[in-house]
Amino acid sequence: MKRVMIIALLVCFCTACASTQANQEQGEAALTISDFAGREVGFNEVPGNIATVSYGDLEILSALGANVVGRPTADGAIKSEWKDIPEIGTVHEINHEMLASVKSDVVLANADFNQKDEQMLESLGTEVVYTNSDSIEDIKKQIALLGEMLDKKEQAEELTNTIDTKLAEIDSDKYKNKKVVIIYGTPGTYMVALPNSLSGDILEKAGAHNIAADFPSLEEFPQYAQLNAEEIVNANPDIVMLITHGKSEEVQQGFEREMERNAAWSSINAVKEDRVFVLPNDLFGTNPGTRITESIDLMQDYLEGEKPD
Repeated sequence: MKRVMIIALLVCFCTACASTQANQEQGEAALTISDFAGREVGFNEVPGNIATVSYGDLEILSALGANVVGRPTADGAIKSEWKDIPEIGTVHEINHEMLASVKSDVVLANADFNQKDEQMLESLGTEVVYTNSDSIEDIKKQIALLGEMLDKKEQAEELTNTIDTKLAEIDSDKYKNKKVVIIYGTPGTYMVALPNSLSGDILEKAGAHNIAADFPSLEEFPQYAQLNAEEIVNANPDIVMLITHGKSEEVQQGFEREMERNAAWSSINAVKEDRVFVLPNDLFGTNPGTRITESIDLMQDYLEGEKPD
């Protein structure tokens, strides 16, 4: 009887192995993740070579110890450990030739900007995973997603716990009476950040009042509203913050010219008390990844009315 049971167990085991092998041969993924575009992406094994067009993703990948073979094209200084990684473009313009040359297993792309490139990217023989970062919660989800993809869930959880700890340290009542406007600028164009933008979310988590919270969002950029100088002057913000994807100096100079054209700007508290601050591009203008904790700290410094060293 015992012999019969052993034989039966062996048969079951062999059948299970055969079933697993058959599933793999038929292309059934060993791991499936859901990305920020709502797509299910399957992998037969943990991907070894990763490319990304986002520095936020690059920060997360580095923190998780991933093998990064392609990084965003830099327009400024970068960390020394990233200098030898080939550049593959940006979310606005991916260099398909360079991406093909690095032979990545996965490329991390932006859910808002790069879905139009999906067919081209997949034709290069790489899986595509979309990420995004319109809030602190999105960054935490990014970390969890990449931790799952790389089979490093524990490390990812440690990173998200660090963010939660930083948020818990905020005394939100301290800044509840601070009226703030965050202006996003490119040369000649200015918008104001809403609470559903990353910078707006950081401001909200800090407990300050975003005077643009009820401004109507732009159809093309729903995280932002059109800059309305009259409404901002009437709200009389205590602090004006500028963010940009371009050169901070140019944007600040352009905004100063904008204020000179409209003398009413000089009547607001932020201007009278010299509290017009340019936020660091890498911490507020783009996804900072795991450096979001630095963004949270800096936001509180600015709300104190101090320009960090």
